[in-house]
Amino acid sequence: MSTVNLTCAACNTTNRIPANRINDHPKCGRCKAQVLQGHPIEINSDNVSAVIGNNSVPVLVDCWAPWCGPCKGFAPVFEQAAAELEPRLRFAKLNTEAEQQLGGLWSIRSIPTLILFRDGREMARMSGAVPLPHLKKWLLEQGV
Repeated sequence: MSTVNLTCAACNTTNRIPANRINDHPKCGRCKAQVLQGHPIEINSDNVSAVIGNNSVPVLVDCWAPWCGPCKGFAPVFEQAAAELEPRLRFAKLNTEAEQQLGGLWSIRSIPTLILFRDGREMARMSGAVPLPHLKKWLLEQGV
């Protein structure tokens, strides 16, 4: 039986979930919270390697800042995408103002910037706020 690794949004524990049970609202083996909550996971320097590296499914990160108007406008689109596209894709948000070291490490030059990771490696990147249909089209082009 194949399994899927998914990071718990509440405690960052990696959970092995049978692939045929991924849509059954799996609970974390450690904290008992729902692993998939239909909302982006807030990432920071403490949990970035668990979220980016320990998920069997691709992870889409929204790099944003609280003072950025386009970022604020894009936030509901990203939230809606998370609600619609989990579990085939995980969604995470990186506050580049609070996590400047990660923003520098990932060479964030403009915000919002979306970075798609697979198996812990960056696979694609897109800058700018886009409507949901455009985001979905871009993700399909990336094979997600």
